[in-house]
Amino acid sequence: MHARKAPSMEWTPAIIAGLWAIILGGAGGALTEIGEWYRNLNKPSWQPPDWAFGPAWTIILGLSAWSIYRAWVGAPTIADRNIVIALFAVNFVLHLAWSPLFFKVKRPDWALFENVFLWASVLSLCVILPQYSSLAGWLNVPYLAWVSFAMLLNWKIVQLNAPFGKATA
Repeated sequence: MHARKAPSMEWTPAIIAGLWAIILGGAGGALTEIGEWYRNLNKPSWQPPDWAFGPAWTIILGLSAWSIYRAWVGAPTIADRNIVIALFAVNFVLHLAWSPLFFKVKRPDWALFENVFLWASVLSLCVILPQYSSLAGWLNVPYLAWVSFAMLLNWKIVQLNAPFGKATA
């Protein structure tokens, strides 16, 4: 009788996926300034409390990182793995760009415009990754839902506070 060998873990995609989530989560937190400018913005009554964003992003980015791993190991060729890498690289850049636009440059209107591209990149994860792992696509549904909600919240903040970028005396 032979013992069944457990499937081995591929460490390269696991490390890359973990770093992807840690860098995005850490940078997002570091680039988010809850200061006087942000506190003075008019916000909708349905905005979650500030403390909820950190745990939400931690869960969402953790699930998405798991999807990187699942898609990578499910990709049958190097070309397919390159597609997975490209999808997450584009998403990384778009995800990373939102916080500085909103909080550092203080342009929620620009952040809203950028959010459209971020949303499209997350949708592409949900649509394309199932070729490599059906679970990988589903793991990004919470990300898509949260970015959709965040885009509505961003739109409402723009609506309540526009125009932006005017000179202040």
